[in-house]
Amino acid sequence: MQAPLQGIRVIDFGRFIAGPYCGMLLADMGADVIRVDRRQGSEDRYTGPVTAPKNGAGEGGGFLSLNRNKRSLTLDTSKPESAEIIRRLVKTADVVVANLPVAVMKKMRLDYDSLRATKPDIILARVSAFGPDGPYANRVGFDSIAQAMSGAMALTGFAGAPVKDIVSFCDYGTALHTAFGVAMALLHRERTGEGQIVDGALLATAVTFMQALLAERSVKGIEREQQGNAGFYSAPADTYPTKDGWIVVQTIGGDMFARWARMVGREELIGDARFDDDLSRADNRETITNAMSAWMAARTTAEAIAEMEAARVPAGPVYSLDQVLDDPQVKARELLQYVEYPDAPKPVPLANTAVRLSATPGGIRHRAPMLGEHTDEVLGEIGYSAAEIAGLRAAEAV
Repeated sequence: MQAPLQGIRVIDFGRFIAGPYCGMLLADMGADVIRVDRRQGSEDRYTGPVTAPKNGAGEGGGFLSLNRNKRSLTLDTSKPESAEIIRRLVKTADVVVANLPVAVMKKMRLDYDSLRATKPDIILARVSAFGPDGPYANRVGFDSIAQAMSGAMALTGFAGAPVKDIVSFCDYGTALHTAFGVAMALLHRERTGEGQIVDGALLATAVTFMQALLAERSVKGIEREQQGNAGFYSAPADTYPTKDGWIVVQTIGGDMFARWARMVGREELIGDARFDDDLSRADNRETITNAMSAWMAARTTAEAIAEMEAARVPAGPVYSLDQVLDDPQVKARELLQYVEYPDAPKPVPLANTAVRLSATPGGIRHRAPMLGEHTDEVLGEIGYSAAEIAGLRAAEAV
């Protein structure tokens, strides 16, 4: 069965999460993705190591996931020989992914004009913190900075210091947006023969994800404040302690609220004017919170989940990482695939391809590459002889 992107070649200059995850999504769907690594290994390879150290460091769990299905070519871009290697790579490519500073991209001739001069129909997937124009265009940044500047951190957590999300949602969201853009650009190229630039930016993603709260503030002037796990727009919508753990509950709409009220034995709340709609229930959550807390306190997590499931009230246990790994739904749907990797003491759980296509599914075909594992192979594919490759190694260009 042919994968959707089989025959598409991607040159991946991405680092950390946003660029590599974009490349990973394309690789999962069959693209030949060549990751260009520094000769000594890029920083993101060694973050949060799970393998035995080699040359002082081991590969990180995030790296092993974000770079599965890819090949690795090492390159020292400070060497004069690197320019020709990049030119030949681009000549064979359909897409170039880069989340590098604009000045660095120009120096490496990875700017769109330079790429197009080599391959007229090339698609450049360009990921940055703030976008290619505007007053912040030349700033560098990471996920947490975009979270902070979108307003998300100011409203996350309990009253006090701002709190960032443990998950880098700006990075992952930007990668998803950019991969979607690449798919659209490939479709456009198939119809017209034209390449283009696909721009993804962390701040754009963060603002997009915060749009409801930004709209409310702008239009209605409502100033929200941190309120822990409680929802702004409905109730019950919070975390509640049970006899042996915590459960998160989320209700929306009158029917769901009525089912909840009957479940906890508070039918009189159904016709109460204080709880006529979701917003009024959120604004008067204290009564609801007290009722929910008392009901939870008399039950174990398993008992409470079973009763809420029977009442069709959305709820879930707050898991530890061990509980996630052992969850029957995670196992049944094979959300994690355990992959062998050299020097890892045991198979590494990698998140399987999250979107499932019935006719042309993606998936994990092979582990992430070891540093420079495919350098000779890729150089041979772009026209270098064995003697020339040996010369490049002697010059420490690869």
